[in-house]
Amino acid sequence: MNICFDVFGCRLNKAEALEDEARALDNGHKIVKTHAEADLIVIRGCSVTGRAQHDCEQEIARLKAKYPAKRIWATGCLKGAKPLVIKRAAAGESGSPGVPMRTARAYLKVQDGCNGVCTFCIVPKFRGLSRAVPKDDVLDKARRFIAAGYHEIVLTGCNLCQYPDFPALVAELCALDPACRVRLGSVEPGPVAERLVDLMATTPNLCRFLHLSIQSGSQMVLNEMRRPYSSKAVNALLAKAVDAIPDIGLGCDLIAGFPGETELDFGQSASLITRFGIAHVHAFPYSERPGTVAAAMRGQLPREVRRERARQLAMLGERNRARLVRKFLGKTVEVAVETRDGKLAAGWTGEYVWCEGVVSPGSAQKAPGGADGYRRQLVKIKTAEVTARGLKGVLL
Repeated sequence: MNICFDVFGCRLNKAEALEDEARALDNGHKIVKTHAEADLIVIRGCSVTGRAQHDCEQEIARLKAKYPAKRIWATGCLKGAKPLVIKRAAAGESGSPGVPMRTARAYLKVQDGCNGVCTFCIVPKFRGLSRAVPKDDVLDKARRFIAAGYHEIVLTGCNLCQYPDFPALVAELCALDPACRVRLGSVEPGPVAERLVDLMATTPNLCRFLHLSIQSGSQMVLNEMRRPYSSKAVNALLAKAVDAIPDIGLGCDLIAGFPGETELDFGQSASLITRFGIAHVHAFPYSERPGTVAAAMRGQLPREVRRERARQLAMLGERNRARLVRKFLGKTVEVAVETRDGKLAAGWTGEYVWCEGVVSPGSAQKAPGGADGYRRQLVKIKTAEVTARGLKGVLL
């Protein structure tokens, strides 16, 4: 059977979709890129915001109308979604070693669900309470990724900090192979994140990039959200991170226009971005999710106010991103190669800066990775110029 996968939303969704693909290949099916080729179209959806849910539902409706004879399977975080069951094909042999190989970086799911009671969040309704993937299973999957040729593993979960002793797990993963980088997904501010900063400062192959689910810089808004940390703790954590790792790449999630958010509250979120140089700002206009506490709160702000505040937060992040990029101009950086386009090998540094390296004829002849060339490899690039997306230089 030909199967096409469409993925919406977060890295956790991406990791789960890649596992589905590997399992389908193991069971003798074929993965195709287009809907027209597919017998089965799998939509792994997202409902974290109203816009995300609407986009998923619209895509499902469009596909059903266009391909009435095809099977359309909705899974992931969507109302009415079902776990994907992949049976062995009637004919055909296993075509995969059980490791997803479509991406340049490996996505490793270590945790699912959340024990939080945030007033705005609908995700626990779909994913349930926190559940940890057993440590031995995580380490075994990581070893298989490394053996398959990956040089960066991205850890994913619904709330990584709810994994039992998550920093210890990260340390064990980093110890598997010094030549393989480990990158953290989004983490929640708190004591676990503080330990991760300590580990990041002392572990060379743990990427120097910290993405925090902050949601707001205002203590009043955090209280209304029922977030399990204070604005004071967020400030202390960010101060610790930039002090321990001066060139660290910082990212955050922020909700703009939460019910009752004043201009002063909004300014406190903006101040966090500016003071700590947060370069990757995922700013979302607040979205009412039916059934959540926040949806019934007083003080709902006009949608245009929410959108404008989110736009302003994102713009502050873009300015910081430009400053972060310039920190590495003229330096030699390590890049996990995502793409090879003609004479360029490009990918992300550990600090999450995009960098393109010109491949010389001599370098191309000794490229690792077989048919994939430099893809999935860690390479050194001497940077020479700033581009619209990041940096460009010469591959060493």
